[in-house]
Amino acid sequence: MDRDIKKLRIGVIGCGRISVMHLVSARVLPQAELVACCDVKKDRADETAAKYGIKAYYDYAEMIDKEKLDAIHICLPHYLHVPVAVYAMRRGVNVLSEKPMSINMEDAEKAVATAKETGILYGVIFQCRYNNSAKLVKKAVASGKLGKIISASSVLTWTRSDDYYAESDWKGTWDKEGGGVVIDQAIHSIDLVRWIVDSKVKNVSCSMANRGHKIVKVEDSAEGLITFENGVKYGFYCMNNYGCDEPITIKLYCENGKVEFNYDDAYIRYNDGTTEEAHQSDNDIEYEGGKDYWGFQHIRQIDQFYKACSGEEPLEISGENALETQKLICEIYDKGGMRK
Repeated sequence: MDRDIKKLRIGVIGCGRISVMHLVSARVLPQAELVACCDVKKDRADETAAKYGIKAYYDYAEMIDKEKLDAIHICLPHYLHVPVAVYAMRRGVNVLSEKPMSINMEDAEKAVATAKETGILYGVIFQCRYNNSAKLVKKAVASGKLGKIISASSVLTWTRSDDYYAESDWKGTWDKEGGGVVIDQAIHSIDLVRWIVDSKVKNVSCSMANRGHKIVKVEDSAEGLITFENGVKYGFYCMNNYGCDEPITIKLYCENGKVEFNYDDAYIRYNDGTTEEAHQSDNDIEYEGGKDYWGFQHIRQIDQFYKACSGEEPLEISGENALETQKLICEIYDKGGMRK
């Protein structure tokens, strides 16, 4: 029966570290056929193509124009996300882009406008929303069981050495990455809180600095207070000068209880003494070269994107949805005062 189902022709653009999460997912999901990859670094494209038994390209436009693709995955440096997405959408190809949407609001809004204009699906990766822990908390808040959220906090203490930045020709740059710890690491915890609170941002007060890196100019530390229109106050702290990657901690103080969760586990303690918890299920897919801090939920979001491409269900994390997080990240940088 499966042989009668038309599979989606998939191409992956960018064969760097994060691409493994997309390549493996596209290879194992039954509704997809991984047919091509692209990278400007010929050796990297060729190595990826040989590993997955697909065709290598070195120019994304050529791949899009020749392969009759149903969808592409964008795994490129941040500043290239929107130009490639717009090119693909204008040629009728659905797009799933790694976060962030862009390094500025103008480009992000252009991508969303192009999706509306063309009627093409444009998704943005925020895979942490698919963690069991995040789904439990979202459900408990949305149901009203926890009552009103009064305040929230998130703490990220990770490590990114000067060697980490020295290995890349775009990481740690304002013009290509768009920032440091906020746009690259803390964006996921900030997105989770914004998604769960489900309210427009009223005000952002924050500061940022480079306190420990010698070879980059972007921020490696940031803290602030975000106030939402529904009254929730959210304090965040992030830094990547720590000695290791500690689990990110997110807390919610609500009318009817307290929540503490990270990417793997969630604990809800209600005022009446009852509790709920969720834990990450075992991963049965091998992501060779994948990092633990990426989690294993890319495949859940990619599966949902493919179902949307096939018309089975609406797209959950569209560009329009992700634009709210993009606005917040850009405002943090505007108020932080480092990005010129």
